[in-house]
Amino acid sequence: MKRIAMSLVTFCLFFTAGKLNGYAQNQPALLWQIGTADNSSNELALAPEHYAKFTKDAFYRVGRSVAAKDWPYAQPGPDDGWAGNTTHTSSILFALRDKPLPGNYQLQVKTIDAGHSQVQLRISVNGKIFTQTLASGKARGIHGNRQPGSPASFDINITADDLKAGNNIITITTEKGSWFVYDWLGFSAPAGTRLQAVQPGITAESWQALPFLQEKNGQSFQPCLLSIANNSDTGNIKIGLAGKPGTSYPLTAGLNNITLALPAVTQDSTVTIAVAQKGKQLFTKDIRLSPVRKMTVYILPHSHNDIGYTEIQTNVERKQMNNLLTGIAYAKQTRDYPAGARFVWNLEGVYAADLFMNRMNAQQKADLVAAVKDGGVALNGMYLNTLTGLCRPEELLQLFRYSNKLAAQCGTTIQSAMISDVPGYTWGTVTAMAQAGIRYFSAAPNYFDRIGDILVQWEDKPFWWFGPSGKDKVLVWIPYRGYAMSHGLPNGLTTSFVGSYMKELEQKKFPYDITYIRWSGHGDNAVPDPSISEFVKDWSSKYTWPKFIISSTTTAFRAFEDKYGTQLPEVHGDWTGYWEDGAGSSALETAENRASSSRLTQAGALWAMTAPDKFPADSFHEAWKNVILYSEHTWGADESVTRPLTQKTMEQWIIKKSYATNADSLSLALTQGALSKQSGTAVANAVDIVNTSSWPRTELVTLSRELSAAGDIVKDAAGTIIPSQRLTTGELAFVAKNIPPFASGRFFISAGKAATTSSFTTGQYMLDNGIIRLTINPQTGAINSLKHAALGNDFADTTSGEGLNDYLYLAGKDTTALQHIKEVTVQLRENGPVLASLQIRSQAPGCTQLLREVTLVKDFGYVDIVNHLDKKPAELNPYPGDYGWANTQGKESLNIAFPFHVPGGEIKVNIPMAMIRPGKDQIPGACKNWLEVGNWADVSNSNMGISWVSLDAPLIEVGGITANLLGGQTNPAVWRKTIEPTQKFYSWALNNHWETNYRAYQLGHIYFRYALQPHAAFDATAVTKFATGKAEPLIATPALGEGLHTSLLQLSNTQLVTLALKPSEDGKAWMVTLYNPGSSAAATTLQWSAPAGSQYFSNTAEQPVKEAGKDITVDAQGVVTLRVEKRSGAVTTR
Repeated sequence: MKRIAMSLVTFCLFFTAGKLNGYAQNQPALLWQIGTADNSSNELALAPEHYAKFTKDAFYRVGRSVAAKDWPYAQPGPDDGWAGNTTHTSSILFALRDKPLPGNYQLQVKTIDAGHSQVQLRISVNGKIFTQTLASGKARGIHGNRQPGSPASFDINITADDLKAGNNIITITTEKGSWFVYDWLGFSAPAGTRLQAVQPGITAESWQALPFLQEKNGQSFQPCLLSIANNSDTGNIKIGLAGKPGTSYPLTAGLNNITLALPAVTQDSTVTIAVAQKGKQLFTKDIRLSPVRKMTVYILPHSHNDIGYTEIQTNVERKQMNNLLTGIAYAKQTRDYPAGARFVWNLEGVYAADLFMNRMNAQQKADLVAAVKDGGVALNGMYLNTLTGLCRPEELLQLFRYSNKLAAQCGTTIQSAMISDVPGYTWGTVTAMAQAGIRYFSAAPNYFDRIGDILVQWEDKPFWWFGPSGKDKVLVWIPYRGYAMSHGLPNGLTTSFVGSYMKELEQKKFPYDITYIRWSGHGDNAVPDPSISEFVKDWSSKYTWPKFIISSTTTAFRAFEDKYGTQLPEVHGDWTGYWEDGAGSSALETAENRASSSRLTQAGALWAMTAPDKFPADSFHEAWKNVILYSEHTWGADESVTRPLTQKTMEQWIIKKSYATNADSLSLALTQGALSKQSGTAVANAVDIVNTSSWPRTELVTLSRELSAAGDIVKDAAGTIIPSQRLTTGELAFVAKNIPPFASGRFFISAGKAATTSSFTTGQYMLDNGIIRLTINPQTGAINSLKHAALGNDFADTTSGEGLNDYLYLAGKDTTALQHIKEVTVQLRENGPVLASLQIRSQAPGCTQLLREVTLVKDFGYVDIVNHLDKKPAELNPYPGDYGWANTQGKESLNIAFPFHVPGGEIKVNIPMAMIRPGKDQIPGACKNWLEVGNWADVSNSNMGISWVSLDAPLIEVGGITANLLGGQTNPAVWRKTIEPTQKFYSWALNNHWETNYRAYQLGHIYFRYALQPHAAFDATAVTKFATGKAEPLIATPALGEGLHTSLLQLSNTQLVTLALKPSEDGKAWMVTLYNPGSSAAATTLQWSAPAGSQYFSNTAEQPVKEAGKDITVDAQGVVTLRVEKRSGAVTTR
């Protein structure tokens, strides 16, 4: 137990008959103190955790005040909504009996913890200003958390000249940042310094000119907040300009905040005010005024859509649909409010609208359409707050598909997109937005956790973000404190917040007189907040500037572009995301969803080839919806790591997992549905191998045991026997050659045994197919040599002790403690005329067992790799609810090494609809600790290189193990700032590094598949085709009728590829998405086997936007969407 600390320590002061006598006895000695230096704030007011009861700033009178009542343990800052989002000043009044003695005086302050933001303090000693900075803390101490915070201390050295006999006042003001928690503070003085009772009096302690203008009787006034300390009786004072009659104000004991209305100035000026009481002037005060900037602030109301996290996903769906109903109602109720005050409900994403249009009654649907038409509801282009770096190209385009469809129903167009919480967006997002007709992008990330330095680089710094082709662009703007500013304003918009916000803009030298803020209510998945309409209505009746306008994203951004669009910086590069790392917490499902996304692209092409008039658009929408729901940023419950086994956590994961499994089953059904639509009867003992790509393909095919039940002999359509091989899995393997684009080749299976003669040179640790020769390290199981016969290079760099496909397990964050495989068993698993493989079996840290298999195919210059983990679960939180443990303990990651030997080689990474060079093609604020990868990465010099394909794992670390930042990370400085030249990277296969949202553990069978292909000079189109072939393999199906032997579509220019081919939803056209992986523009013609009419440049809504000529030019790294009518005839464009 600790007793309550009095204002003065007993050795400094003693009380006799109510009189105060005190002196410092030692040199130096404490003259007074508040609290006790014991690493606890329990003796201070509101401690240990009742900060939310904070109502006023401390005014502490030494000798009279009591710490437990008068000095709050936590001092808030402008970042703290629970205290009004404004500066806060704690004041200490004490009196010296004598003239200050020569010597050293010192204010000593010790803190226990601070919030997530760095704290900037202004300390005044009788008007002399000192500054002090406190680093951001662990944000625990304010909650009475038993986990240690981030203690700090500082001293302010004061001279005798700074003090005076009689009353002295010290103020501590939080100028910037968030809260901090006191342990204690004290004041030391030279021996002989004596205190006396604080003398009655009234003094002006501080003033703040508010950046507002108000009109009265045709004159402009500027409010000024004056803080007056009253150590006398209550009463009235008069305040006015010196020499002029004043206005009467009531005065209470302690600190009084009084708002004055001073004539507005047009240049920096100083005015003098006089304070009088009972006809006697007490003092004057000079106040400096600056002209008020005439700012317009747009407010964008919305609810942040977390599909889960706060509660189970099904409840969130109902809540967001109800939010839409409520938003429509508020817009109606405020329709006649003054300009700018009418409520506008921004749909952050259109998922809620999709649900609404499917589940609500006819009148409610009509109300939504009407509300969109009259501006009460605003549509924004994204479907959900998606981790865009996880998306396949077509998935990224689908992300903006439904909004255009809904907009057409509502008779409007989509020009804006919003995304919230998520920090970082893949470069191809610009391309996808351009294809959807979107020009404005309101990006509003989380404002503190695992966001790198995004806000440091881009908060309130709007810019034009150019896409990979250099032609597409969107206006991007991150608002103040991202999407969650309103979460810290429990009392809503207030005058004090406006003052702080205007000051914030001034301090950061914001150069524009138009800005905007998000208003997402008071938490994630919050309900619409009509109080902002009341605030704007009331504000507009009192103040002329700043102006507040509630609006849509498009209205705000268009107004800004009209005035400043030509002045904005232009930025090119990938905005690599930070939160995609969480997908590694469910690696199996992430791989499943990647496969489903690719399969849906193939299924679309199959329907175009087999039954375009019967295209099941609704089924495709449902399948894509599930793919996107898995890629959406909400993985699970807020307590998924602190309480991983609760019902809340488990039921949310079951639903999240179901998005991936649903997408898998739906994509398979759509694929099989298309194949079954071929005309004709079944052909006995025959299979068709279908190519869903725009180029001819020659690739390995494996037939299931069922498809190849007739035997092991394979013949092509001409009756020629081709080499085949029955595998240990029961599958039948052969190479299908020259399958035409968007067509099929037929093969016949017959009884008999295939030749078993091996085409390979093998050894215990070696495979060689005459093109590739590889060897396995007998201790680690990694590839320690990978040679290409024609290129004369060993592509494995083992100088660091690591090999290719080396298994590196990291428990925690200390990279010096990486765990390796130390013993393996290697056996020849497959060996025949078609392929050969080595299987490497071992124990592995984090796993029950690890099986790795490397495969070579006859006449092919690549290596296939399969890593099969039987994963053990990570350690779970032994203290359920303990955030501290969840933040740093039980963490693990798997890093698979790929150190390549390519002298002077440069790494290139494929992302959706783009290619980047790490470090070079990333914008400021992009994540560099890890990068997302689409299908491939490549390391090349001018003569040769090697391509790497990852089918399952979407993350890499470049140059080293750099993904070791655990749990909550609020300090921008800890994130990687540069990527140096290197030829090594790691597949960051799985992890559980988060402290919330993502999974705490994963277990069971998980697969990671890779392919390595050495090559001569780098060819972007070649590696794109190779990687696409792996992700979208040739499809084997029972033969029907005549088959699909004629290409539906061919491109005249082989530099280009199709990202997608599908029937249009209206059944009247084919939709073709072209992509140019190359470094120069390329033109092509589309050669159809079916009757094709006019072709048009189109968009994600599949509308004919502009007629296209015969030759279609696609810029380097560019995308073109075409609508090709099935027969001739003009179509109205718009």
